[in-house]
Amino acid sequence: MNTMEEKLWNYIDGTCSAEEQKAIDTLIVQDEVYRRKYEELVSLNQQFSKMELDEPSMAFTYNVMEGIRAEYAQQPLKAAINKRIIKGIAIFFIVSILLVLVFALSNIHFSSGNAAFGNASLDIKIKFPDIKNYLTPGVIEGFLFFDLVLGLFLFDAYLRRKSVSKQL
Repeated sequence: MNTMEEKLWNYIDGTCSAEEQKAIDTLIVQDEVYRRKYEELVSLNQQFSKMELDEPSMAFTYNVMEGIRAEYAQQPLKAAINKRIIKGIAIFFIVSILLVLVFALSNIHFSSGNAAFGNASLDIKIKFPDIKNYLTPGVIEGFLFFDLVLGLFLFDAYLRRKSVSKQL
């Protein structure tokens, strides 16, 4: 759309300022190209105003909303269960078990005094790390504080769930 058409549409719609209206009035009167274009756009505007707008049927909104509701009703658990979370938890436990096994097997010392079956003895010595250095009073207090906050959080969630079920 060029500027002439834009100016004429603004003039026809009445969205231009008073100074622009005067300037376009003089251009329509003086310039033949502006006058022909103005008449063409006025007739087009009248044709637009005579046209009837298409409206959707009364049940259109209802049908669309029912379609959306039916689509979500088919998959209620898909959104609630995230498979990545389950895989992450499984990987955590598998890695934890493997680390405990590797630690236990690396600290076993086998010794046998004689190759005969009757005199064979297994002397299994498991060396556990000294955890006294790790369990300082600050660590224990932090652990207990975390447990207390977690317990209060779970108790609050339980009470909220109980109050919601009473309201229903």
